[in-house]
Amino acid sequence: MPYPEGHKLKVRNRILTSAADAFRRNGIRESSVPSIMKGAGLTHGGFYSHFENKEELVAETCNFVVSNTIDELRTSTRNEHSDTDEPEINRIIDFYLSPYHRDHAENGCIVPILSGEIAQCSADLQEILSHALNQYIAFIGEISGSDEITSGVVLSIMVGSLLLARSVKDPVLSANILNQAKVQAKAIFKSSPM
Repeated sequence: MPYPEGHKLKVRNRILTSAADAFRRNGIRESSVPSIMKGAGLTHGGFYSHFENKEELVAETCNFVVSNTIDELRTSTRNEHSDTDEPEINRIIDFYLSPYHRDHAENGCIVPILSGEIAQCSADLQEILSHALNQYIAFIGEISGSDEITSGVVLSIMVGSLLLARSVKDPVLSANILNQAKVQAKAIFKSSPM
């Protein structure tokens, strides 16, 4: 009996979701294909009917997670705070640099988690990360009405500050990093011509 239409895509998305969870928790190197497949409720043997190798899985996972994260940022900042006069870009900055996002890496942006590791990977994976960053830059530019350079600077502040805030043990220092980054990122939009 053949599988229903869309079955393969659903299975693929389960694998990508499991890989995203594994990469957020353990990084790329420490996440094995068998453990990712187990997390998806599948056997290791089925992996190769969806992906050629782990590198392809990493690339697809990065694209999958970045697209989902941008969609979630867009939806949550529009729905939850649509009654406020606060610019949408400020709400995105506030969420991205929030204690919640800092403390829940398993649900958040994958860029700060994997950037260091991907920098040591193949040129193909570095190109995938570049594409992901360009998606974020375009998203920030769309929401803020700013140019590519300004959007890239703000993204750098957000990603770098989130990474640092997660890395320090001192909770006061961590909170200060997030708060100061919010102030600086928002100030860039106030001072830049749009």
